[in-house]
Amino acid sequence: MPARDIFHNAVKKGLEKEGWKITHDPLPVSFELGDMYIDLGAEKILAAEREGEKIAVEIKSFFKTSAISEFHTALGQFINYRLALSEQEPDRTLYLAVPIDTYTSFFTIRLVQNIIKTYQLKLITYQPATEDIIEWIN
Repeated sequence: MPARDIFHNAVKKGLEKEGWKITHDPLPVSFELGDMYIDLGAEKILAAEREGEKIAVEIKSFFKTSAISEFHTALGQFINYRLALSEQEPDRTLYLAVPIDTYTSFFTIRLVQNIIKTYQLKLITYQPATEDIIEWIN
């Protein structure tokens, strides 16, 4: 099983604060090439008469020296995980969780915004220090 991101627990606690129930830590998905692990699986009951909403969250800290290199890795993982989920758990929506500082300094660049739009990335921004979810970006 892969190592957890440094902000894994901050995102997990932020989701729990918003009423999400963590169902998987990590969420395994399998392919012919082997097992992959998405950082978290969660679900939230929206109302008694509605279906529960299910998500999967891949957490990234963007601590390394090259944000673009980390972004390329995260994008590749996101695309692979989304395809695996579409086959194994099509009712689960995948999100990429990034620190709010990284979002405001890197994810707002035009090239990155175009990639987000083209590949229909769904994002969660979080504040690691306070363990809060800041924004859901669909």
